[in-house]
Amino acid sequence: MKEVNIENYGSKNYKTIYLAGGCFWGVEGYFRQISGILDTEVGYANGKSETATYEGLKESDHAETLKLIYDSNKISLDEILDHFFRIIDPTSLNKQGNDIGRQYRTGIYSEDEEDLEIASNYIEEIKDKYDKEIVVEVEKLNHFIDAEDYHQDYLEKNPLGYCHINLDLATKPLYGNYSKKSDEEIKDLGELTYEVTQNSATERPYTSEYDDFYEKGIYVDITSGEPLFASTDKFMSGCGWPSFSKPINTQVIDYKEDFSHNMERIEVRTKNSNSHLGHVFEDGPEDKGSLRYCINGASLEFIPYDEMDDRGYSDFKKFVK
Repeated sequence: MKEVNIENYGSKNYKTIYLAGGCFWGVEGYFRQISGILDTEVGYANGKSETATYEGLKESDHAETLKLIYDSNKISLDEILDHFFRIIDPTSLNKQGNDIGRQYRTGIYSEDEEDLEIASNYIEEIKDKYDKEIVVEVEKLNHFIDAEDYHQDYLEKNPLGYCHINLDLATKPLYGNYSKKSDEEIKDLGELTYEVTQNSATERPYTSEYDDFYEKGIYVDITSGEPLFASTDKFMSGCGWPSFSKPINTQVIDYKEDFSHNMERIEVRTKNSNSHLGHVFEDGPEDKGSLRYCINGASLEFIPYDEMDDRGYSDFKKFVK
């Protein structure tokens, strides 16, 4: 089956965040590869003046910064921050890679107080993972000045240009690797689970224990344990199957053309274990992006919020609001 790109499916909710992570060439090159990112632009933020040039950054005290426009119906700010902290050293003051100076300081800037609160809470939650103090600025955006044309999409125009970031990381799993159970182990989960996940069967409507079920927690791939959906994004659709407005992050799902049963649909499968989950449609809640992930409950296991720490899913608690 042919892969499907669903970037243009559903409705978009445009949001903007500004990220300073050292040389902005590499930060832009990385985020341009992430699903849900709508546009990028590099520039200079939060210096001493309303004007700035690349050559004068030491005097103007601006930070090289990426303006990131994203679709919050597809990707959350928490996931964006997970990517951001993957490519920076948050404990390094005024230095990233081989670049040294105040213009290479790290920062998260926004005009939205709620986003700044999310960023502050994020740092508070992860600070114990580091041996040194996190020195990433979290500040209101005072101004953003477009960088010269030469710097826009620099690595796209100069593929062999300097970059302090490993851009290949953008295609690697963000949340670790999850091993798929053996065929025999999946069979032991029950005939229905095996037929749904391995042979693309569909469970009968209104039969899943997760259909009319709204406890707080996450839903994981029953064949591998990989987190797929958060209870935050679950809603009652009336279709007879568990329904979600979006996956827990942008890296867990593959989309395939499906012309079976004389219908044209988009099948959703787990990217890691290649298990069948269900289909995605564009008749979901408008305020959540209009997508409805119609998922077979037999392909899921629910992890209650209170058990997430003990089960090894602490890093995903931030996705459960």
